[in-house]
Amino acid sequence: MKLTRHLRAALAALLLAATLAPAALADEGMWAFNNLPRAEIKKRYGFEVTDDWVRRVQSATVRFPNGTGSFVSPEGLVLTNYHIVEDIVGELSTAERDLAKTGFVAHARAEEIKIPGLALDQLVRIEDVTARVNGAAKAGLSDTEAGAARQAEIGRIEAESAKASGMRAEVVTLYQGGVYNLYYYKRYTDVRLVFAPEFQAAFFGGDPDNFNFPRYDLDMALVRVYENGSPLRPENYFKWSKKGPQENELSFVSGSPGTTQRLLTVANLEYLRDVQLPLTLRILESRRDALKKYMAGGEEQTRRGQNELNYAENFVKVFGGEIEGLRGKELMARKNGEESALRAYAESSRSRKDYVEAWDAVARARKSLASYDNRRRLLGGGTLTDYAQSGFNTVLFNYARSLVRLAEEGAKPDAGRLPEYTDARRGALEAALYSEAPVYDDFEQMKLAASLTLMRDVLGANDALVRKVLNGKTPEARAAELISGTKLKDLAYRRELAAGGQKAVESSNDPMIVLARDVDAEARQLRRRYEEEVVGVERTAYGKIARALFEKEGTGIYPDATFTPRLSYGAVKGYRENGKLVKPFTYISGLYERAAEHGNKFPYNLAPSWAEKKSAVDLKVPFNFVTTNDIIGGNSGSPTFNRDMELLGLIFDGNIQSLVGNFYYDESVNRAVSVDSRGMLEALRNVYGAKEVADELTR
Repeated sequence: MKLTRHLRAALAALLLAATLAPAALADEGMWAFNNLPRAEIKKRYGFEVTDDWVRRVQSATVRFPNGTGSFVSPEGLVLTNYHIVEDIVGELSTAERDLAKTGFVAHARAEEIKIPGLALDQLVRIEDVTARVNGAAKAGLSDTEAGAARQAEIGRIEAESAKASGMRAEVVTLYQGGVYNLYYYKRYTDVRLVFAPEFQAAFFGGDPDNFNFPRYDLDMALVRVYENGSPLRPENYFKWSKKGPQENELSFVSGSPGTTQRLLTVANLEYLRDVQLPLTLRILESRRDALKKYMAGGEEQTRRGQNELNYAENFVKVFGGEIEGLRGKELMARKNGEESALRAYAESSRSRKDYVEAWDAVARARKSLASYDNRRRLLGGGTLTDYAQSGFNTVLFNYARSLVRLAEEGAKPDAGRLPEYTDARRGALEAALYSEAPVYDDFEQMKLAASLTLMRDVLGANDALVRKVLNGKTPEARAAELISGTKLKDLAYRRELAAGGQKAVESSNDPMIVLARDVDAEARQLRRRYEEEVVGVERTAYGKIARALFEKEGTGIYPDATFTPRLSYGAVKGYRENGKLVKPFTYISGLYERAAEHGNKFPYNLAPSWAEKKSAVDLKVPFNFVTTNDIIGGNSGSPTFNRDMELLGLIFDGNIQSLVGNFYYDESVNRAVSVDSRGMLEALRNVYGAKEVADELTR
């Protein structure tokens, strides 16, 4: 993958800055709500974080399946990104009514569109269950046995807690196994679309501008939560700021950042660089290329493929940037230095001698994983956006695998099941399995053929698994046979198979079910080996490393992101790029200027509404802005707000320098990019005529 000269220069500048910067910078961290750096915030910004303030912020923030949102009105309006509901917009569209092309505004409650299968989670409370989880790993157990014991205990905790509370209960592993916290969520399942701009307004500048600044995007959407048939009256919500963000103002971001890997050992990072990320990038590039070829077939093919192409192009840039950073000498030198210092601390006292071998244990686990990891990942399957593992890239295989495993796991005691098939997580599984999203045969066939081709190329045409999967056919012919032959496109048929349990699934001759059955034994075996030889070993090892870190640094450190609710703090502030000052704000005028510079050609063409309403728009209104808030994927849709819980903006991206934020943060150049509250209001009122919505937000 070739990175642009601009990207290489930006990364080089970032890595150089990192070597000159102190190890911990004041605005760094995605902090758990039960461990906030209150003293540091007060010291730097003069703001005292109270328990009541934390409770209200936590209550006003919700988690989407793929990002974040926030309550922004007393009548249940939730603000998030367009790209968080992009798939939903596609599913609610048809060839005759393409909402991505036209945008959507509900001027009255009756016009709001119910979103099938969408559930939003609101964090209610957190409990520390570290002692109970670790207590299940009795003395004398091997790392593998200890890992299995901890996992079984986690299953019991989740089941007991969900039953007792009536809420969703999820045990989260923090500090790579140093701490286990139990998160309780209230779930909302009646969610309706209220507003979405055109795709082109949300993604102005497309892939070339992605992870860049200045930006001119209206990457926003609004949905409404209902409860018992009426709009929800949330206890807390963010009040819309008409004044908007001001330069150097204290800013907070609450949301559910996906994953970071800042606490990984050097051996683990080397594994990512040399083995894991190259395959991930190869998968993404294969998907991107196949999608572009398919979309060249016409307007309808473009409509079907656009969302997935956006994901693919986005993550090609993300993982390409991560690889580039990991291959740089400066990043690894920094990580080697941090690790050497912590190891020396562990070796300095006999009381810490048990910690010393942890780094070598991780290195051994990663070395053994390399021999089978590509195979494990290609067999693993996953969701539509699970780019880390996919040899069967079609939602129809996902359905088949879920049904095969649901039948087998359902016959086991709850605590003995795979975690995703426990009663506590059944709701999320069924929401995906019983999705009413349309399925297009030619689209699924194209995706499956491309992924089967990749599997053949990675594992080799003579590999036993490849021969079994292809059954003597080309990837294209096998994909056509599977897609045309399966009945899993029929929701009623999926429900029928699920209701029939093991007998129905085992006797089914549906070709996709047969394929899922044929590969499941090996997929399970490799998953089990990975969990025993890598996950179990690393949970123990990282637990020891975490304890060494706690003893050396104290508890004032933040855990890696885990797609659980976090809070970051920072300020509205520009930065320098290649010696040039990048100011923190862009303005609506810049949108029109940039479109004119590029001849109004894709991806810099104006959305129809913006072209039509130019004379009605105040060009001086701020549009996008940057802050020093520490964010990562999953923070998309997060509110940016001030000390008074006034909504200043909406997170939708980071800058180029943030691409290696997965591994470390540098306050001097890492920036979070938001849509300005003033720009959103201007668009609602004067571009889309959504007066009713704008009035509700500002009452």
